[in-house]
Amino acid sequence: MSQPAPAAVAAPIACIAVDDEPLALGLVCSFIEQTPFLRLAGRYASAVAALKALHEQPEVKLLFLDIKMPDLSGLELARVLQGGSQRVIFTTAFNQYALEGFRVDALDYLLKPFNYEEFLRAALKARAFFEPKQVAAAPATAPAAPTPPPPPEDHIYLKVEYQLVRVMLNDILYVEGLKDYVKVHLASATRPLLSLTSLRSMEEKLPAGRFMRIHRSYIVGLDHVAAVGRGTLQVRTETLPVSDGYRETVDQFFARWK
Repeated sequence: MSQPAPAAVAAPIACIAVDDEPLALGLVCSFIEQTPFLRLAGRYASAVAALKALHEQPEVKLLFLDIKMPDLSGLELARVLQGGSQRVIFTTAFNQYALEGFRVDALDYLLKPFNYEEFLRAALKARAFFEPKQVAAAPATAPAAPTPPPPPEDHIYLKVEYQLVRVMLNDILYVEGLKDYVKVHLASATRPLLSLTSLRSMEEKLPAGRFMRIHRSYIVGLDHVAAVGRGTLQVRTETLPVSDGYRETVDQFFARWK
């Protein structure tokens, strides 16, 4: 009896990352490398170098492209490529370019700082765009095995002043929300990091199994909680309040300590 033909599996999408900021470039490359359906074909610090590489690597179909760069901007490079086989996902700290980005057929627009979940949503748009073209000629077969989930992350990136800073999750004692920014208190530093973001954004960025919102102004690293009081949690030498809106969730979690 003849064996059934193996299911057609689309090849990973060859892509490059382009950014003149080394930390931002490294972040995008690390996200690409942990995404099974993407293949990192190159990393470039300028749009000029990327354009040259595209002529030498016609298999590249997707660019993760910063906008504000010297010599040739990301928007200018996208206009050069418009009408060709490549597609662009913009990665930028400036939201005023969003409309112009979509005018050059960008698949998505990632606003820095972004996390892996946001990156993955944009990458899935690219897969939905390219995969029908890659497997259109293949005969109908049984569906391929599902893509395995990416490994859990052990760090996040925070925008601190004018750079992206890598912060290990196990180093975060607690996060304090202020009016327009957050203070991230670390076990390894005496001074907190200041990042221009909201506490809600931090709550979405931090894994729920390791961090908990206990107050409208505080998120704590659960591994660093030293004591639980009546309406308070102690983290190292700091005693943090637990507000009424979060008390039931906190009490249920720490009931296992009793």
